[in-house]
Amino acid sequence: MLKIFKYFQKKDWLLVFCSLVFIVTQVGLDLKIPDFMAEITRLVQTEGSKISDVLIQGVYMLLCAVGSMLASMVTVFLAARVAAGFSVRLRDMVFEKNLSFSMEEVSRFSTASLITRSTNDIMQIQMLIIMGLQVVIRAPIMAVWAILKIMGKSWEWTVATGIAVAFLCVLIAIVVFVALPKFRVIQTLTDQLNRVTRENLSGMRVVRAYNAEEYEEEKFESANDDLTRTNLFTSRTMAILFPSIGLMISGMNLAIYWIGAVLINDASVPNRLSIFADMIVFSSYAMQIIMAFMMLSMVFIMMPRAAVSAKRINEVLDTNVKIKDGIVTKAENPGSSGEIEFRNVSFKYPEAEDYVLKNISFSAHQGETVAIIGSTGSGKSTLLNLIPRFIDATEGEVLVDGMDVRKYSLEALRNKIGYVSQKAIMFSGSVASNVAFGFGEDTTKKEDTQIERAVEIAQGKDFVEKMEGTYEAEIAQSGTNISGGQKQRLSIARAIFKNPEIYLFDDSFSALDYKTDRVLRSRLKKEIENATSIIVAQRIGTIIDADRIIVLDEGEVVGIGTHQELLKTCEVYQEIAHSQLSKEELDIG
Repeated sequence: MLKIFKYFQKKDWLLVFCSLVFIVTQVGLDLKIPDFMAEITRLVQTEGSKISDVLIQGVYMLLCAVGSMLASMVTVFLAARVAAGFSVRLRDMVFEKNLSFSMEEVSRFSTASLITRSTNDIMQIQMLIIMGLQVVIRAPIMAVWAILKIMGKSWEWTVATGIAVAFLCVLIAIVVFVALPKFRVIQTLTDQLNRVTRENLSGMRVVRAYNAEEYEEEKFESANDDLTRTNLFTSRTMAILFPSIGLMISGMNLAIYWIGAVLINDASVPNRLSIFADMIVFSSYAMQIIMAFMMLSMVFIMMPRAAVSAKRINEVLDTNVKIKDGIVTKAENPGSSGEIEFRNVSFKYPEAEDYVLKNISFSAHQGETVAIIGSTGSGKSTLLNLIPRFIDATEGEVLVDGMDVRKYSLEALRNKIGYVSQKAIMFSGSVASNVAFGFGEDTTKKEDTQIERAVEIAQGKDFVEKMEGTYEAEIAQSGTNISGGQKQRLSIARAIFKNPEIYLFDDSFSALDYKTDRVLRSRLKKEIENATSIIVAQRIGTIIDADRIIVLDEGEVVGIGTHQELLKTCEVYQEIAHSQLSKEELDIG
């Protein structure tokens, strides 16, 4: 739990120190009030006392109360400032760390869990800091100071107060230890609920297509019931605490007044007034002590869940990222541009026994189009993901412009690459902001022209200019207001707008009809002739004109050549071609 506070900055500790000053001031003023109450009691019961003397003591009490209120307000302000500032910093750190994760780390934590850790867990820490600065610091000061003030008044009253405090401590300990294991479970169950909700919302079309609403409802209800039952258990456990504290406070007051009555009855007449005044003061101080411990118990209630949240946040922040940033910002050979080479590359996923890719070697030169084809699961996308370092090769080297990609800084490497993913990803915003993604919200007139050019090359001009607002037309989250083919064309336009040295197309033409596919590839060949293109495809028609085609089978290269060469020499390619093309297209009569 304490480990999370290593991210506190100097200004945070300064604000905490200022809070401490105001808390001590507030406690001092609060504990001064009973002294004035005792003095007023003596004045009221003393013959010849003036009303002005009573009013003066009352004014002092009022000033103490107002001063305490102002000190409390400043403390709350400082606590909120520290908590909010720390939460903002934690969210930034967790989000930045999430962005640095490779797919391995994301899969280990799960997307739903990372979202919970970035939101709900940090909120738990924020609430603990707010309560902690107001209570955890104040309560011990209040308790110790009040105990010192009542010591020597009467051992009978001291014993009664001590018994009440001991009872309260035992009660808090029992409740916390019973509830603590459940608090640890709550955040995991929240992850589970988020996961089910997210899956249902993102897969809504599939759910409806298969009439699986009841099945999804049962999954949600199961996750929801688990979380509800756990929350109810902790809430019911905590519900025992406050009535018990109320009963204890009433019992302590009864004991103090009963003991006071006995002491007054046994005392001589001159001492009775002094004992009565001491009883009022002792009762006030005892109440302050109990209230201090009661406030502390509220923090103990929050602390287990916050401790779990802090541990989960630390797990994210302390995770060693597998994809390390290199230090080189440009290629060693400035004459090369877009050169790609695989040297004996093999890859397997962590803790997997079998290799996904085995001893892959090939090269792609500037201006060439190299295609990768193979059956489903042959490792095509995995091979492509090695170039921008979404994953790193287990063995061998992947070189860009003559240098191992692991030596590049990630920013420098990815600045060379225009990547179009297998699943077209759209972000909420406009057509222009999606095409110019990563270049800022505001674009210049020159950039607007480049956006239009990129969309035109990607064969998206017709549908974009029919949209309301054209290039400023709104794109919904995940692009739910446009079709799959339109999303693919805008994804391709995004890569073209970047004007990179290397284009990576991961089965990025699958949602396009044959005519659009042919026209788009023809324009691409003309417009990006100086760039290197790597195309992963399922359809031979998409890659038939490639300079070289690499055929993968179970992670191994079983053929490299042009379309015509592979038809003669590669059995796997022949099988794919015969399943997709007619005899006329195969040119074998």
